[in-house]
Amino acid sequence: MGLLTGEALWAVAVAVAIFLLLVDLMHRRQRWAAHYPPGPVPLPGLGNLLEMDFQNLPYCFYKLQRRFGEVVSLHLGWRPVVVVNGLEAVREALVKHSEDTADRPPMPALEHLGFGPRSQGLIMARHSRAWREQRRFSMFTLRNFGLGKKSLEQWVTQEAGCLCEAFADHSGHPFSPKALLNKAVCNVIASLIYARRFEYDDASLDRMLELLYGTLKEPSGLIPMLLNAVPVLLCIPGLFGKVFPAYKAFTATLDELLAEHKMTRDPAEPPRDLTDAFLAEVEKAKGNPDSSFNEDNLRMVVLDLFTAGMVTTSTTLSWALLLMILHPDVQCRVQQEIDEVIGQARRPEMGDQSHMPFTCAVIHEVQRFSDIVPLGAPHMTTRDIDVKGFFIPKGTTLFTNLSSVLKDERTWEQPFRFHPAHFLDAQGRFVKPEAFMPFSAGPRTCLGEPLARMELFLFFTCLLQRFSFSVPTGQPRPSTIGVYETVVMPAPYQLCAVPR
Repeated sequence: MGLLTGEALWAVAVAVAIFLLLVDLMHRRQRWAAHYPPGPVPLPGLGNLLEMDFQNLPYCFYKLQRRFGEVVSLHLGWRPVVVVNGLEAVREALVKHSEDTADRPPMPALEHLGFGPRSQGLIMARHSRAWREQRRFSMFTLRNFGLGKKSLEQWVTQEAGCLCEAFADHSGHPFSPKALLNKAVCNVIASLIYARRFEYDDASLDRMLELLYGTLKEPSGLIPMLLNAVPVLLCIPGLFGKVFPAYKAFTATLDELLAEHKMTRDPAEPPRDLTDAFLAEVEKAKGNPDSSFNEDNLRMVVLDLFTAGMVTTSTTLSWALLLMILHPDVQCRVQQEIDEVIGQARRPEMGDQSHMPFTCAVIHEVQRFSDIVPLGAPHMTTRDIDVKGFFIPKGTTLFTNLSSVLKDERTWEQPFRFHPAHFLDAQGRFVKPEAFMPFSAGPRTCLGEPLARMELFLFFTCLLQRFSFSVPTGQPRPSTIGVYETVVMPAPYQLCAVPR
């Protein structure tokens, strides 16, 4: 009886193995299609997961590009993936085939974070009527509350003044600017979403920022990728909570802010901010099961605006100050231009930008060199397309390697060095090459790009108008090797801010 049982178990094991092999062969069948992109051979079931360095995906993709070329195929579990590298290939994928690559791949793990058919937010939402509805609403509402207008410019300038006072409180002694930059930029987003600002010593602001940065670390490891590639693993009890604790805690914080906001809202009064405007749309949409205006989606939209609108800008400013202390000659030249155009008697304005080509070149070069979102968000093809002569089937996940565009050796004179002349012509006028693509391209380009441009210029010029920055005496020269956590951040550093 035991022998028969053993034989039966062996037969079942062989049958399961054959079944999994057939499933694996079915999922990788497109690899044998004519003109399918080259790539490393995937393992059965796991694909190429084990050879991916999820702690440094940009460098991993750089090595794959050097080995296989501009269009590279991979398998993450059973999911087919194509990595697109270089300006021509990325533009072909995102601009020429804009409607065919505007979708997002399914992310089973996100459903456990509250994402559903009608609550997908903005960044990872599928290309659908709900996404178009939310993007249109967000763009209109942000403009309505000051984006591109003097009112928001004044708010940013006032916040820059608060930031400068906080820097001055350090009296020229060494400190890390990261926390203060986070708080200043967070207040700009909070003004649009909640019509309020936090004091820099507010413990609730510290807690919110701590959780927000925690959410950036969680999706970038092997286990989250594995959960999306093999969603059956999500059924393991307790696993999800251990992988995404910060997401859960941060969304709970957003719920508390929403509850507080609803208590002070007067529906008879004009909306104070994006949250009020969204809640008004929720009331209009009652009884419409197809509407994307619901409180679950409000949480997701706010989460996306904080992540995309706060983290990216404050990280870029942190890179900007790091590069200024490492390149005092560039810092001095920016300050000279500030003194000539603005002086010390008034605060910078967006109208000054057109008269400050070198400062604009420096800000753009900071964005290019720091390369903080090297891969953007993943896309998915909704029909068969060709990119650089390679066949990419419908339903393929696309990673657009923006880093390969921003540091393309064929485009930039010194791609791996901080070199503001990349954005100046022979006459010293500001120019923006086509390969400057930190906000991605096509219909899924970053919603917050106009706000980011305003904040970067006003915060940067206000800080350099007030202070000279330097490496603290006796401290080693900080590194320019970034730390990859979905967003590439500078390694921790300190500086001295001496009033001018």
